[in-house]
Amino acid sequence: MSRLILFNKPYGVLSQFTDPNGRPTLTAHIRETGFYAAGRLDHDSEGLLLLTDDGQLQHQIAHPRNKLPKTYWVQVEGDITEEALALLRAGVSLKDGKTAPAQAAAMAAPDIWPRTPPIRERKHIPTSWLTLTIREGRNRQVRRMTAAVGFPTLRLIRYGIGNWTIEGLKPGEQRKETVFLPAESRPSQRPRPNARRGAPSSGPGKHAADKGRRTRRPR
Repeated sequence: MSRLILFNKPYGVLSQFTDPNGRPTLTAHIRETGFYAAGRLDHDSEGLLLLTDDGQLQHQIAHPRNKLPKTYWVQVEGDITEEALALLRAGVSLKDGKTAPAQAAAMAAPDIWPRTPPIRERKHIPTSWLTLTIREGRNRQVRRMTAAVGFPTLRLIRYGIGNWTIEGLKPGEQRKETVFLPAESRPSQRPRPNARRGAPSSGPGKHAADKGRRTRRPR
């Protein structure tokens, strides 16, 4: 069994525990030691961040190869059109290539917490909401996708990853779960191809890897 924390990350908080520039981090919210974020969420985005103390589960959630669906609630500038939604569903051409087809639909404004600070709205220009589900993890992908179809993102909330959601969690709140990861679904224990021998490890699997190196017989 592995431990998992579902955390509703507030706006402006980094999805890491330290920052040399003194910006808000997870340290103020996550008191348990040994937990690591499975993936990331930009500081100006809100919503679901998953953390675990199991390196294999972390890999299972975060690795792009596993393509877990990520669902976002997106507030955009302007009234989102069916034409723009169709483009998002088909895939959008970005500087780093075309995105995979997404699930996209208009939605009513959700009954959620106010953002601090509030979004910057332009007078006489309406805003609207859509739900967007993607299976990729490019840098600031959702923001770039909506901008590419003519509707810049004003507010971005990650509602769910796989079957996990922020349902019932206010900003800064967390919920703990236990997860059973079958042995056959765990990734290989072999070192990553780009790992250098003797390079320092990080994350929950560090001590296990160190132990394996110490017990290796000399050639």
